[in-house]
Amino acid sequence: MNKSGLIEALSGKENLTEKKAIDVVNLVFKGFTDELKKGGRIEIRGFGSFVVRNYTAYTGRNPKTGKNIMVSPKKLPFFKVGKELKARVDAKK
Repeated sequence: MNKSGLIEALSGKENLTEKKAIDVVNLVFKGFTDELKKGGRIEIRGFGSFVVRNYTAYTGRNPKTGKNIMVSPKKLPFFKVGKELKARVDAKK
């Protein structure tokens, strides 16, 4: 499912106009992004949690040229799946 699929499902299930569904989805995504930018943690019980991991600078290799390059420090979002979601996905039908 992609963002447009999520918007479509939300508008159909909750009897919302497409515009309102877009606003709701964008509001949730913006809230998640803002919290992660602040270094916060997002936890949705039964689903999983999002955190930001900090990576230090390191020397990498350009696969095309084979030359060593310096990779700057970075922050990346990380998702850890919850136990209940793992169980639901792995459940036999």
